[in-house]
Amino acid sequence: MKDSEMKDENRLEWEEIKSEHIVQDEWIDFRRSAYRFPDGQVFEPYYSYSRRDYVVIVAADEDGNYICVRQFRHGIKEITTEFPAGGIERSDGCEYGPDMFAEEALDAAKRELMEETGYISDEWRHLLTIPSNATIADNYAVIFEARNCRKAGSQSLDDTEFLNVKLLSRSEISEMIEAGEFQQAIHVMALLLSEQ
Repeated sequence: MKDSEMKDENRLEWEEIKSEHIVQDEWIDFRRSAYRFPDGQVFEPYYSYSRRDYVVIVAADEDGNYICVRQFRHGIKEITTEFPAGGIERSDGCEYGPDMFAEEALDAAKRELMEETGYISDEWRHLLTIPSNATIADNYAVIFEARNCRKAGSQSLDDTEFLNVKLLSRSEISEMIEAGEFQQAIHVMALLLSEQ
């Protein structure tokens, strides 16, 4: 990068000049901050949060059906259809922040697939690691593909999980996406990535 381009880049960065933890518990660190813009103006409040990283698994069985789950999502207050997903476990019991002893993402993906659906796979591929919502959150989604999944047991859900497994064809998922019924944006992106 040229010096002039570096100077232009430096003019884009916001400087956090104040931060207050509104909610900071085991589940979330929700903050209100003040930022100085590149032109010197100060803007507040700006809200952001920290949560733990998570995995999304585009899983297909030996017949090529996609293994999906149906569950209630309180953000939109609807039951959604999506791919299996879940948080990467941490040794400190927190839901956010740096942790040197966090579970490996692939191990988390294998565990979540088994816990939520009862399926396992020997064919895994990492597709992408991407910020889940770079505008207001600092956590990442780690996206995997699992092929030729086979049933190996029953669900082993957490106390807060209530979900059903549903096998869907690619055309059924396409119809759901077009109808606004497959509603997790990162899951839609994950499906498209798996087809590259």
